[in-house]
Amino acid sequence: MKGIYILLISLAKNISVSVGASGDRDFQKGLYAYVGSAQNNLEKRVARHLRRGKREFWHIDYLLSNREAEVVKVFYKKAGRLEECRIARWLGEIAIPINGFGSSDCTCKGHLFRVEAYDYLSEFMHEIGVKSLNRLPRWRA
Repeated sequence: MKGIYILLISLAKNISVSVGASGDRDFQKGLYAYVGSAQNNLEKRVARHLRRGKREFWHIDYLLSNREAEVVKVFYKKAGRLEECRIARWLGEIAIPINGFGSSDCTCKGHLFRVEAYDYLSEFMHEIGVKSLNRLPRWRA
């Protein structure tokens, strides 16, 4: 399946992460939403994000490699690549964008957002037709 996905990430405490060429980034304890796309195999892309010990390639890999970061929910939608940025722009209206994170190949402010109201985010996802996985696979080794 091809489509877009939103990873809901919980940070157990404040952390600083070296994000490749972007340098060090500070993240506050709390909940974050990351918007990405996979136009060939959505399931494999999400499974990759859930694994530990992988090569760091995308911005999100650097954040998820930190032991304090945990993916707690995955939302997805069958959609083309343009939907990724459309959802990122909408999320920017209800959550706080982390400027430049995950958006080096587009004009979005960012594709990672600090979420302060999970209930509102969940309702928003439902309204735009994004589904959630009921249970996360246990691929994190």
